[in-house]
Formats: sequence, C-alpha cells, structure tokens
Amino acid sequence: MIVLALDTCLGACSVAIADGDHTAAWLSEAMARGHQERLALMVRDVMGEARLAFGDLDRIGVTVGPGSFTGLRVGLAFAKGLALALDRPCVGVGALEALAASAGSPGICAAVIDAGRGRAYLQLFEAGRPLTAPDILPLPEAAERLARARGDRHARLVGPGAALLAPMIARAEVVGLVAPSPATVARLAADVSPSPPRPLYLRAPDARPKTP
Repeated sequence: MIVLALDTCLGACSVAIADGDHTAAWLSEAMARGHQERLALMVRDVMGEARLAFGDLDRIGVTVGPGSFTGLRVGLAFAKGLALALDRPCVGVGALEALAASAGSPGICAAVIDAGRGRAYLQLFEAGRPLTAPDILPLPEAAERLARARGDRHARLVGPGAALLAPMIARAEVVGLVAPSPATVARLAADVSPSPPRPLYLRAPDARPKTP
C-alpha cells in the first residue's frame, strides 16, 4: 500500500511517502507557522523524488491532533481535498500516538505536548500499545499519572512538551521531538481502518470573538 502522509499539527511541516516498510521519500521542515504556504510544494517535491504520480497513491494519512488549531486544520483540509480529488481513502493518525511510535520505546512511553497555561496533552503507551486515551492535564497531574503507570519501570518522555514534565519525573529519559517522524505517520496510517479523519480537540481555542 502506497501512503502519502502529512503532518502539520506541531512545530514542523512534514510529508512522507511509504510503501509498506519502505519510505520512498520524505521532507520535514521545522516551523511554527506557514504550513499552508509550504505543504503543497513539499507534497509536489516528495512525489517527484519518489517518482510517483498521484494516481499511484492508495491512501492519504494525516495527523489530527492534538496540537496547533491552525496547523491541524491546514493538514486536514489539504488531505481531505486531495483524497476527494483522487477518490482515495483519507485516514487520521493521532499526534501523540505518532510521537510515541517515532521514539520506539519498549517500556512506558509518555507522549507529551505543551498545551499552554501550565498544562500538557498526554497519552501513555507501553510497548507501542496505548495505556490511556489522549488527555489534557495540569502538569502536576500529568506527572502523577505517569508515575502511577510506570511504577519502578523505565520511562521515556517524548515530544515537544517532554521537558516540561522531566523535572517532575525521576530517572526519565527525555526525547524532545518537535514533531513525529513523517515515515512513522505513514506507517501508522497504513494500519488504520478507513474512516473520515476528525480533528482531535482537547481544549477550546484561545481566540475569542470580539464583544461589541
């Protein structure tokens, strides 16, 4: 299965094409904003490097959050539009799941994204399998949840929010990825049951309408 994977949820704009375990081509550029301007050009370049036509694709995969409201909407809109034009299925991949899979920890892995205001998006995994659902928690509660789950076992903190929890977790390994590996997103997307992707919002947007 040839999968085009997109990620615009966090601090990068990333694209990859994978066929099974083989990654044909990928690009990833660190950026806090500007995903909308770069994404289509990166897809074009990756398709060219892989020497594939868009008709060769079997599936489109895209990260659905949690993360930047603007960023994840950019990726979702592009992925859905391309899938509709090509008449191909489009599937969603959780950003926390993709971060944990990118780190590849055999033990307890906590995928962590900074949610602002002293909070973190958190999901726990063990040997690649989810132990908890994605959640948003105050940092002390996130640290307590991880401490209860790990017991005396090795723990790995992964993601752009890992450094926030590190001072609260003894002997934890820190992997400060700013975004998941696009090749990992493609691999996960190949295993998802086909269904329309939906954005994963765990908090309300910070923006508020102006009052008259």
